[in-house]
Amino acid sequence: MHTDGTVSIRVNGEHKRVTAGLTLLQLAEELGLVPEKIAVERNLEVVPRSTLGQVTVDDGDELEIVHFVGGGDHARPIEDDSWTVAGRIFRSRLIVGTGKYRDFEQNAAAVAASGAEIVTVAVRRVNVSDPNAPMLTDYIDPKKITYLPNTAGCFDAESAIRTLRLAREAGGWELVKLEVLGEARTLYPDMVETLRATEILANEGFKPMVYCVDDPIAAKRLEDVGAVAIMPLGAPIGSGLGIQNQVTIRLIVEGAKVPVLVDAGVGSASDAAVAMELGCDGVLMNTAIAEAKDPILMASAMKAAVEAGRLSYRAGRMAKRRYADPSSPLAGLI
Repeated sequence: MHTDGTVSIRVNGEHKRVTAGLTLLQLAEELGLVPEKIAVERNLEVVPRSTLGQVTVDDGDELEIVHFVGGGDHARPIEDDSWTVAGRIFRSRLIVGTGKYRDFEQNAAAVAASGAEIVTVAVRRVNVSDPNAPMLTDYIDPKKITYLPNTAGCFDAESAIRTLRLAREAGGWELVKLEVLGEARTLYPDMVETLRATEILANEGFKPMVYCVDDPIAAKRLEDVGAVAIMPLGAPIGSGLGIQNQVTIRLIVEGAKVPVLVDAGVGSASDAAVAMELGCDGVLMNTAIAEAKDPILMASAMKAAVEAGRLSYRAGRMAKRRYADPSSPLAGLI
């Protein structure tokens, strides 16, 4: 003990002079620490927390005081994360189709499980031989769920335009999904016809969300002629191959001033998450849900995947490194 009534100790490797007779509890409080949140080692022996108020420090003591540390900031509330297309606001970023289901009842249950606010609908002839046959609108209410008429099965601009003119007359829809296919084997878009149809429809007051190839230049041209959303394929329609073209889709996202949604190719929930992590505003799918062994459960999985992928994108991915980097900080190591 020194003449001034102090003793010399080392705390976490640093020299300190403290009042003789000070207990470890008092020392912790002097250091601004909460005793309930620390552990103390004195001369290589752990001191039980219950005895911190009885153990006094002696001259020459070596103390290690530790606590738990984390690697991130405190959680913050997630603010509203809606998206807008053609002036309409939606919260769900998952759009689902209405084909290939066992029946309308299963289709409606899958839509409910997915949380989708938009469904795509094909425009087909009325069954005049049985006008009382069940219709999709009997199960999915267009007043509660936005119908997005599409031009599935159209192989030229004229048939696509004609189809959507009829759709607008039938239900007043101006927000539509345009797809003009090149040939039946791959169902790839014919971009010449797609561009022509987009321009004509936009000039007639339609708001076309357009299925297209994963080409940043073509996507920009679609935007320039009036597309309100760009919808590049992730893989061929109905293939379930997943996102095969991450680089080009990311380039489309970076260059677009309108929403970008992956359309076609999703097979699993992880595919949907990847699309969202690329920065897409949403994902459209049909077969991945409708042809699952349990479509309702898969619809729930897709809902969760789209939400998780969007959160991951907003959070900002960690940088990729060539070598390991420890999660726990080395500073303060015993």
